[in-house]
Amino acid sequence: MNNKLDAPNTPLRVLVSGYLGKMGSEVVRAVDEADDLVLAGGFDPAQEHESVLIEGKVIAPAFCDLELALKEAAPHVMVDFSLPSVASTNLEAALMQGIDCVMGTTGIPTSTLERLAEAAPTGTCLFVAPNFTTGAVLMMAASKLAAAFFDDVEIIEFHHNNKKDAPSGTAIATAELIAEERCAMGVSSAAPGKETELSDYDGARGARHLNSGVHLHSVRSNGFVASQEVIFGSSGQSLTIRHDSFDRRAYMPGVLLAVRSVGTMNGLVIGLEELMQL
Repeated sequence: MNNKLDAPNTPLRVLVSGYLGKMGSEVVRAVDEADDLVLAGGFDPAQEHESVLIEGKVIAPAFCDLELALKEAAPHVMVDFSLPSVASTNLEAALMQGIDCVMGTTGIPTSTLERLAEAAPTGTCLFVAPNFTTGAVLMMAASKLAAAFFDDVEIIEFHHNNKKDAPSGTAIATAELIAEERCAMGVSSAAPGKETELSDYDGARGARHLNSGVHLHSVRSNGFVASQEVIFGSSGQSLTIRHDSFDRRAYMPGVLLAVRSVGTMNGLVIGLEELMQL
């Protein structure tokens, strides 16, 4: 099918992959509440009902088979908040049919995303964001700005204990932005690394981003949704940039912005900042 709208003002039909998950459930609600979008269906291998329900109300058909969902729901856009182990397969099925995709699932190698986007029909877009909250994007932009002015930097990210990947996609993306700036400005850190970890305490200095020496630390605990702080230091001063998400609804404005924008783009596009014009 053609993933682009046949006529102006036609509501976008959205299929949510992983609709039973915590993020997927929020996407379902956000799409249903949007006047210019239509929830075409929900896909999840754990699907138990024939319909997507919100507080007992039937919203759209539900599917446990993605090929059937793509055929019967006929979406313009598929939003994927599933698992790293299956997300690339989901994307491939949709993209090969010319259906634009918005992916919030993290942990997929960039090389895989590039391969999927290149194989899709011309005019099809795969939009990926490590974080869909506007505050997190601004936090990363501020970190990039500060990167060249401080000798040392560490990233600590906090997530709920059901998150499937560590470090988070946001932490990795932040480290890469910092790495680019520090490399361009010739800044490097003399902070000690794994060589100082005591015997039997491997990991005390966290993961080390290969290109920059930035150390990343992942906290997994009940009580968090998603938070990240970037700590910069130099002689006599430190700067901490922190962003906190207290509710998953904080992600929805960014997800809907991507859903509404993806039809105007082509190929692989990474980062909500591309849509925020930062």
